[in-house]
Amino acid sequence: MENNEDYRTYWAQTRDKLIAALEALGYPAELGNIIAEHIGSPKGMERMIGYLSYVRPEKVELIVDEMFAIKSDIDRWREKKEHEQANIAYNNIINFGLDDNDDE
Repeated sequence: MENNEDYRTYWAQTRDKLIAALEALGYPAELGNIIAEHIGSPKGMERMIGYLSYVRPEKVELIVDEMFAIKSDIDRWREKKEHEQANIAYNNIINFGLDDNDDE
């Protein structure tokens, strides 16, 4: 996304698609808002939309279980990326030392 406004627009449009998918299955729009807030990312919401379209769950419990699974995957991916960045920083310190500007 180029800027925050584009991202917010994308997020809102994806949330609206999620709500429409849930309403098509007979669930209230508020459930879509809750799921969108909990998942937090448009890509995660798109994954939920795919699940709703393909599985067409008849119980809200199945939808909530999938929401938790998607959120867990997102959290695990973010944690992995944080660990990778920390590992890069650590390796840079090991290989190049600390940059403490004592060269002056």
